[in-house]
Amino acid sequence: MHDLQVKSVAGRYSSLESHRHSFLERARDASALTIPTLVPPEGHSGSTNYLTPYQSVGARGVNNLASKLLMTLLPPNSPFFRLTIDDFDIEKIAGKDARGAVEEALARIERASQSEIETSAVRVPTHEALKQLIVGGNALVYLPKEGGMKVYRLDRYVVKRDTMGNVMEIITKESVSPMMLPEEARELLATSENYEQTDTHNKSLDLFTYVCRKEKHWEVIQEVKGILIPSSRGTYPLDKNPFIPLRFTRIDGEDYGRGYVEEYIGDLRSLEALTRAIVEGAAASSKVLFLVRPNGTTKQSILAKAPNGAIVQGDASDVTTLQVQKYNDFRVAQETGARITERLSFAFLLNSAVQRQAERVTAEEIRFAAQELEAALGGVYSILSQEFQYPMVKLLLARLEAKGKMPKMPKDSIKPQITTGLEALGRGQDLNRLAQFLTYLQPLGPQIIAENLNVEDYIDRLGASLGIDTGGLIKTQEQKMMEMQAAQQAQQQAMGQQTMMKMAEKAAPQIIEGMQEMDPAQMAAMGGGMPPEGAQPQGGQPPVQQ
Repeated sequence: MHDLQVKSVAGRYSSLESHRHSFLERARDASALTIPTLVPPEGHSGSTNYLTPYQSVGARGVNNLASKLLMTLLPPNSPFFRLTIDDFDIEKIAGKDARGAVEEALARIERASQSEIETSAVRVPTHEALKQLIVGGNALVYLPKEGGMKVYRLDRYVVKRDTMGNVMEIITKESVSPMMLPEEARELLATSENYEQTDTHNKSLDLFTYVCRKEKHWEVIQEVKGILIPSSRGTYPLDKNPFIPLRFTRIDGEDYGRGYVEEYIGDLRSLEALTRAIVEGAAASSKVLFLVRPNGTTKQSILAKAPNGAIVQGDASDVTTLQVQKYNDFRVAQETGARITERLSFAFLLNSAVQRQAERVTAEEIRFAAQELEAALGGVYSILSQEFQYPMVKLLLARLEAKGKMPKMPKDSIKPQITTGLEALGRGQDLNRLAQFLTYLQPLGPQIIAENLNVEDYIDRLGASLGIDTGGLIKTQEQKMMEMQAAQQAQQQAMGQQTMMKMAEKAAPQIIEGMQEMDPAQMAAMGGGMPPEGAQPQGGQPPVQQ
């Protein structure tokens, strides 16, 4: 069924629920061992009392892993994508020599997108969606044209995919108050036969939203109580569907994904059972009971009524303390639980797994262990960048274009490139190798390094591993040649001035000596006449006034 001309969206939702059942039950089992409120049990309500697990390793692991993924996928104060454009498109839009201006304009769009993420509060729902993915393996996010982002749990939507994993149908189910429905929907409900207008402020209705893929677009419509709402009918472009179904893992031929917790659910169940046994056994062992021999001389009533430090009659052999005598058994359970906790700490990237138990642990050792753990999430970064980040970029650019913050560009001219996740992980590996390579070369000495290392290529690779565009930052060969020529010209001019000054210094004594040997008439002839009247002779007294 791929047509919006349906008799009942609710009926289609019910038929797709059977395919979701096994994934939902598995997600509920994983949630019960980690954070029970993420995927609550069937029939839950606002007053449901959730059972708290006896161990907290699962909850700590989910929160820690979700935080790491959030910081990687949506880093603060920097865009998680980069806009690229081909030279041919630049030539069509602004001319051949407009690369710098176009790059600057694209950078402004990237900064505007980052501001849109921060102001629309997308980060908090994304953290919730990541926790849903880690525990349940599935989540549906809705990013409208305005406002923040909404997250649907696995028990609130169904999805249908083709054999290649492309989404064909999405149906969401929401419980809303009749007063929140559009006026058109309320009028249709008032004329409906199967709807009773009683307690309309408190009674909730199931609102179904059906999104179906066509050849060139998506079609959407909403239904409530079997009534299709005409005003809700609309279309979305194929690459700008605001409903984004997410999966933690991709499995061919299945409509839903599997969660990260499901891969370690055996260890979580074992740790839960061992922790519960230890806690309950410790509670039983902590209970203090005194046993009195029935035929002994010590009276039970005297012991019970005697205050602390009192002197009473009795025999110490008549009184004993009840002990469980299960210390060795509890120790086996404790050690087994500790080994399971260590395995789970590695799986969820907890800091306790990074640092080994020793008196001295180097920072390099901790960095290397953390790097190895982060590299284990490469597959997770890949699927999230493809199914979450890239569609989000498309929707954010559509938002900016609708608000006038982004100029209209030719179709498919601007291509977003994700710069976080797996790509950032690969750049980080390259950066570490470059730093280690230079560290290994340092014992050879700076002279050998300067003779054999191509510094320009090293700087280029270093900038690429850091994700920095070195264009305009690093000097080109032409700039270096021009600066070298200018320096040579300045040096030649300075040398010429110094040569002239030295020649003048050598000739000055001879000129002075020759001038001293001249008589006043010759000096006056050289000077163009006699000294002016009233001038002070060199080395003499001022003239006496007559």
